[in-house]
Amino acid sequence: MRGSSLRRSLLALAASGLVLAACAPPATEPDEAAGQDAGQSEAAAGDEQVTLSVWSWRPEDKAAYEKIFAAYEADNPGVTVEFKPYVNTEYNTILATGLTEEGGPDVAQLRAYGQLQPLIESGDLLALDDEVPALADFAPEVLEGAEGREDGKLYGVPFAVQTMQVFYNQAMFDEAGVAEPETWDEFTAALERFKQQDTIPLATTGKDTWMLPILHDTVAATRYGGQDFQQALQAGETDFTDPDYVASIEVVDQLKPYLPQDVVGVAYTDAQTLFTTGRAAMFAGGSFELGFFRAQAPDMEIGVFSVPPPPESPVDTPLVPGWADGSWGVNADSLNKEAALDLVRWMATQEFGQMFTDELGQISGVPGTEPTDEVLAEIVTAYGEHPAPYLLLVDYRYGEPLGTDLMGEGMQELLLGDATPADVAKKVDEGISQWFEPQGG
Repeated sequence: MRGSSLRRSLLALAASGLVLAACAPPATEPDEAAGQDAGQSEAAAGDEQVTLSVWSWRPEDKAAYEKIFAAYEADNPGVTVEFKPYVNTEYNTILATGLTEEGGPDVAQLRAYGQLQPLIESGDLLALDDEVPALADFAPEVLEGAEGREDGKLYGVPFAVQTMQVFYNQAMFDEAGVAEPETWDEFTAALERFKQQDTIPLATTGKDTWMLPILHDTVAATRYGGQDFQQALQAGETDFTDPDYVASIEVVDQLKPYLPQDVVGVAYTDAQTLFTTGRAAMFAGGSFELGFFRAQAPDMEIGVFSVPPPPESPVDTPLVPGWADGSWGVNADSLNKEAALDLVRWMATQEFGQMFTDELGQISGVPGTEPTDEVLAEIVTAYGEHPAPYLLLVDYRYGEPLGTDLMGEGMQELLLGDATPADVAKKVDEGISQWFEPQGG
């Protein structure tokens, strides 16, 4: 199994300099074999008009991507890039169908790790090893999310590294006399302070289950032990019914009074709005939220902190769970294959990576880029100091049922009062055990 190497890779990712801020510029030159700059399409050299369809699961990033692709179009006359985002929870099915039918994408945003593998196995994607020379300069641990598990080939240009933390409204903290919590008691005291003021302490969704494993790891990765627990799982020394893992789910259960009322009816977009409109003081989520928050609430002073360890945690410092996010791949059946390859070559350049970081407020996977946003830079520093894997995404999406799906469903039942923390842990363990074999097993 890949767990141990992934654990080492994520730690290396955080410690090495992806975390990205101080990487040297790529050593590989633009695609000399193609006889052109990486950012210049063949269509730009002639009269051919090409429209490239680019699919994504991030509707909230539409304006930013349109601005980024406008820069590409300006340097590549004759090329039009149409960015088509779809609903996050429906994207996997839409993409799998679209890659096999007329009217599908030329370039697609691809999930990472286990969820990439079915598209590779069905032959729907082009291998990019020999097509995008700049991939040789990416950190190996970043590339793992875009790698075929069986053949070891690369099928995408990585676009981001994501982390988990709590965002907060600095003005609301100041008005309430609340400082960034450094202990669990200070964290719960802050939650209680806002609750007493009839303010939602911590915005989250209970309806869109894909966010619930993120909530769990954000507040409780320390309680189950982060990467040490990951290693024990992979070695077969424990399982998800481990008392520490059950206790980590209980942490979420204890926080229910501080979540939005009737949280299971609160959608992801509703939770975002609660935070950006000042109805909630904090938001637990991924670093991918920052750019959206900036766009929706440009006057808000946003702070960020890692949740302190709950009592009896196996680790004594806050952890920052993270993962190598998805990549950009080329449809094997694209009618505009060469132009699509030109575009993803550009997506591997520092120019694209810096625009991605600046416009979306996320950590780019492209070497040589630096976060200019102060909050994002703070996130990068925290991740470098105390990294942990987003456990269920990195290791437990290589079979059915997916670990993240099991946890999302179980956490929703927990929030409804229909399951105990032990029930949720058992659900996760029984589901994953249907396909996962520990390295020591």
